[in-house]
Amino acid sequence: MNIEELLQKYAAGVFDFTGVDLAEANLSGVKLSGINLSKANLSVANLSGANLSQANLSNATLNVARLSGVNLTRAILNNANLNVANLIRANLNHAQLKAASLVRAELIRADLSSADLSGANLKSADLREATLRQATLRGANLSEASFRGTCFRGANLEMVNFQSSDLVRADLSGANLREAELKQANLNRANLSGADLSGANLRWADLSGANLSWADLSGAKLSGANLMGADFSNANLTNTSLVHANLTQAKLMKAEWIGADLTGATLTGAKLYATSRFGLKTEGIICEWVDLSAAGDRSIIQKFNSDDPGEFFNETSPTIRIIVDAALEHEANFALAGAYYQISRQYRRLKLPPATDIGRRRTVFTFRVDRDEELLPIAYIAILPFQDAIATQKNIDNLVEMIKSEDLSQQGLNTSHRVRQLRAAIAEAKNESQKIREMQKILELAAKLSFFKTPTQTILTNSSAQTLILYDHPYFGKRFINQSDGSAALFDKMSNETAQNILPALNMVIDFVKSFHYIEH
Repeated sequence: MNIEELLQKYAAGVFDFTGVDLAEANLSGVKLSGINLSKANLSVANLSGANLSQANLSNATLNVARLSGVNLTRAILNNANLNVANLIRANLNHAQLKAASLVRAELIRADLSSADLSGANLKSADLREATLRQATLRGANLSEASFRGTCFRGANLEMVNFQSSDLVRADLSGANLREAELKQANLNRANLSGADLSGANLRWADLSGANLSWADLSGAKLSGANLMGADFSNANLTNTSLVHANLTQAKLMKAEWIGADLTGATLTGAKLYATSRFGLKTEGIICEWVDLSAAGDRSIIQKFNSDDPGEFFNETSPTIRIIVDAALEHEANFALAGAYYQISRQYRRLKLPPATDIGRRRTVFTFRVDRDEELLPIAYIAILPFQDAIATQKNIDNLVEMIKSEDLSQQGLNTSHRVRQLRAAIAEAKNESQKIREMQKILELAAKLSFFKTPTQTILTNSSAQTLILYDHPYFGKRFINQSDGSAALFDKMSNETAQNILPALNMVIDFVKSFHYIEH
């Protein structure tokens, strides 16, 4: 069939031209919307500027075809062969290209918005400045291809192979890249903000200057990657491998990276404001200094000697332990869960419920906090359900006043900065504590149960693994000793007596606060 016959039949209402051979035909500018050219041979054909919207080209052969400016909106090209085809500025909006082959195809500035390229092969293709917004490319082969300035915003790129591809300045914001293969890919200055890269392989990739803010990189592999100047603020790097990665001057402010492996990584100049520094693997880390300023403006710098970084990037989580001298009962457990839920709604720093360890005689509640400076204020709130709250809070107030009143300049403690921070945080906790007490329903059930009147200990452990016994009830651990009094009589005695507050020694308090991992100007 020649071109004239095809056009005449199409004009007469015939749309099915399955298997037609139009190799090397000149169909530039023709209007064949809705035509069925499945299994057709269009190799080396000229379809530039043609209108093939909603056409069926499934299993068609279009190798080396000229399709620049073609309209293929909503066309079906599943399993089609378009190897080395020219699709520059082609419109493939909402097109179906499942398992299509586009090896070395030219798709510069093509529009593939919402197109389905699941399982397609675009190896070594050129898609510079193309648009693939909301496109589906799950499992596609995009290795060694060029995507400079390409838009993948919101695209499904799950398990895509981008190995050795050029993605310089590409927009992948909000894209799904779960378990994607990006080994040795060039993502210099790419926008990956809010992208899901969990489990992705980014070994030896170049992400220098890339925007990964709010991205999920949990379990991702970035060993040997160039992350110089990359923005990981608020990113999830939990259990991420960063072995020998270059994080020089990377922005890691408020990033979550517990369990990350930083073995041999370089972090000189990294911005670490409000980033936890525990639960990390840091053997052989290279770091001359870090920026801890809230604005990332280097106004707060921590410098290191050769042995210092390992201590700074510690592996200890700051904790608050409230030890209750009684086994937790079901009713008390229910009351405590309700109390902490309501308290956390009022006091946002108390983010998570405590881990609970119930023994035959005692119960231990462990609160993990993000930073050392949160230990005292959160302890001020965490003790609220217990009768020992007033005495424990009084100890906290007294500790801060002790530090404030002493001349600690000889101790190397910057009172004008650290104590001011502590006092402000505790003043806030004190204010919130009063509000919580005024909301009687939060604590009224706990107040009726004997478990919450039992003697307690409150022990703080900072990120340097130093402990401080913040409060220790005088009768803690004694209720099993003198049985002649009877447990009920001893309990009444403990409940009605005002226990004397025994403060920790001043030098212990100073050592504890000095080892906090927050830094002065």
